[in-house]
Amino acid sequence: MLYPFLEIGIIGYSILGKEIPYIKIGRGERQVLYHGSIHANEWITSVLLMKFIENFCRAYISNSNIYGYSAQNLFNKASLYIVPMVNPDGVDLVTGNIDKNGSIYQNYVYLSKFYPSIVFPNGWKANFNGVDLNLQFPAGWRNARNIKFSQGFTKPGPRDFVGTGPLTQREAIALYNFTLTHNFELSLSYHTQGKEIYWQFLNYEPQGTKEIGEAFAKASGYLLTEVPYNSSFAGYKDWFIQNYNKPSYTIEAGVGENPLSISQFQEIYNDNIGILVLGMML
Repeated sequence: MLYPFLEIGIIGYSILGKEIPYIKIGRGERQVLYHGSIHANEWITSVLLMKFIENFCRAYISNSNIYGYSAQNLFNKASLYIVPMVNPDGVDLVTGNIDKNGSIYQNYVYLSKFYPSIVFPNGWKANFNGVDLNLQFPAGWRNARNIKFSQGFTKPGPRDFVGTGPLTQREAIALYNFTLTHNFELSLSYHTQGKEIYWQFLNYEPQGTKEIGEAFAKASGYLLTEVPYNSSFAGYKDWFIQNYNKPSYTIEAGVGENPLSISQFQEIYNDNIGILVLGMML
């Protein structure tokens, strides 16, 4: 292994049996979790997280800085767990890595026909079962159901279907259980797009949450803002705040229409490197 100081494991498996890996950086007491690609057409967030891992490792072995901070000091201070791709099945669809003549692809086509106004496959956010994984967490799930049903998302499809209950999908269960087995002080959920940082859930305001969010906003140039009401329930961030009363953020990286072009990647990385480093410390 090129970087033997990394810990690599699996938090669970997707509906189609693909591994959902995690990478751990560091050995410090402060445990932190970042994850990406819970939505299929936001796959550029996986590239962001993997590039951060690579650059951190290079800084660590060369005893140099990353975003102005000693990588070795960060390594000793924090234990950062990164789950780069929560929804590998959906990402494979959007990135064209599925045989269009096979039954798996045809299942996606079938589910998409219930929502003809959503562009296929680029509009696909859900997992293989047509469930939106970021509407699967037990934090106002029924509110989310009522909102999404009122918007017409009443059955499996490309986006915004909440499922038949919270935690019915393997990928969401894996992320949920992985969180329960650790003592994370902070979490970042990477999404696209809008250059915004969401930090609240209902009236919860864990100590330091706004101040950390303001530091993230300053580092990135993103806007620290309130979550739109119709997107305020059943997300991972919402559950983390509700369950632990600790800071948790949704980062909406980049601008444009999902999936964002890879040509935007360097700008996204430059905007977010400060958040990714500060999250290990604050």
